[in-house]
Amino acid sequence: MILRELSAVNFKNFLGVEITLNPKINCFVGNNGEGKTTILDAIYYLSFCKSFLNPIDSQNINYNDAFFVLQGEYERSGKTERIYCGLKKGQKKVFKRNKKEYEKLSDHIGLFPLVIISPSDSDLITFGSDLRRKFLDGIISQFDSVYLENLLIYSKAVNQRNALLKYFQKNRTFNQDQLDSWDNQLVKYGEVLYEKRKKLIQELTPVFQRYYNQISGGREQVELVYQSQLMEGDFLKQLRNSLPEDMRKLFSTVGVHKDDLVFQISGRPIKKFGSQGQQKSFLIALKLAQLEFLKNTVGIHPILLLDDVFDKLDEDRVAHILEMVNGNTFGQIFLSDTHPKRIEDILSRLKLESSVFEVSNLEIQKR
Repeated sequence: MILRELSAVNFKNFLGVEITLNPKINCFVGNNGEGKTTILDAIYYLSFCKSFLNPIDSQNINYNDAFFVLQGEYERSGKTERIYCGLKKGQKKVFKRNKKEYEKLSDHIGLFPLVIISPSDSDLITFGSDLRRKFLDGIISQFDSVYLENLLIYSKAVNQRNALLKYFQKNRTFNQDQLDSWDNQLVKYGEVLYEKRKKLIQELTPVFQRYYNQISGGREQVELVYQSQLMEGDFLKQLRNSLPEDMRKLFSTVGVHKDDLVFQISGRPIKKFGSQGQQKSFLIALKLAQLEFLKNTVGIHPILLLDDVFDKLDEDRVAHILEMVNGNTFGQIFLSDTHPKRIEDILSRLKLESSVFEVSNLEIQKR
């Protein structure tokens, strides 16, 4: 899959941008704050119907205007695909594929698979389990639309169960039949989510370990450890046993909404025992494994976004990563960097097919 053309109108700070893109490597270079990441975010938006930087849609509109428009022309499975996204303040977001509007945005997810590696990935290590669950869900949802539907239903059931617990407490009442209806929903959909998450980790781990070994030289052993309360036995029984605690805390303490993914290096949590370099290598390997897994699963090369990934890396490490992602496993690549000469020298030395665009004063010029 290739993004051939990208246009953006009033998207964040850009008033109007039209770019014809290289089918292999596209580099956006310039100083910090010039808009390099905004271009990558526009590409991300066309795949996921949302920004990876700002989840509030209206805040992605240029502050002087009342709307934004994003458009992309893709080549996918030998066919031309045109994607349109438009948003006006106070109105519903419009997403179209080949001029036909989607009834549900979830129908678009997975059609144009994409993986991003960015500085915010460090949050996967340092923040709570909810981000790591979203990481797992994001991978599976790109190739399994049923999983995404089940996830939405499960999340709604958790919210409804929590609301019921609060209602019981506030009104000094209790109705087991009402509670059972939501417990049964959690079990029905939660067990499906659990099995698919577990299967993903089993298949993703060896690919991830291979990439980490390539990046690090095989100096440490790394592991992805899936943790779920459903491993402890019957889900429905756990829900019944947890009811007294749930009534005290007024939320559901058991379920796949409490799952976690533990990152380990040499048998210990990388959050506590991994150096900054080891953590960065861990995350890059994890995302490259995600990309290869998606490619093998959906049969399409996902787009790879590398946002400021090479900061604080020496030239040899940058060259090694670029050479690695230029292989047949990877498709089209977009990257941002603050060192134009370094990137151009590496691309020239490795003889990689590429285009370099300079971003300055909210304008984009091909170098």
